[in-house]
Amino acid sequence: MSNLVIYHNPRCGKSRGALALLRERGLEPEVVDYLRQPLQADALRRLLDLLGMPAADLVRRGETVFKERYRGREMSEDDWVAAMVADPILIERPIVVSGDRAVVARPPERVSELFD
Repeated sequence: MSNLVIYHNPRCGKSRGALALLRERGLEPEVVDYLRQPLQADALRRLLDLLGMPAADLVRRGETVFKERYRGREMSEDDWVAAMVADPILIERPIVVSGDRAVVARPPERVSELFD
């Protein structure tokens, strides 16, 4: 599988589950711990394009940082991208990319969409 990448948070059960499902298929993705290796704005925009979603739809609204800094604010696409770059915990996870396709693997079984 070429260009298989998982944007992963090892503390997240859904993220661990998606990684396990990939490995059960005999696939070994590049694992990007996006909390330790934060995405730059251009990389995040590319992911959003592959996902076919606006930035606001990728935001984890249950996170404390969202509630403290962003809830109730009017935010443009660029504002949301900047927020996720500044506070990567806001990015929904896991994101799995295979070539020019990507899914937010919630539930983890959604990774199969990349191979069907």
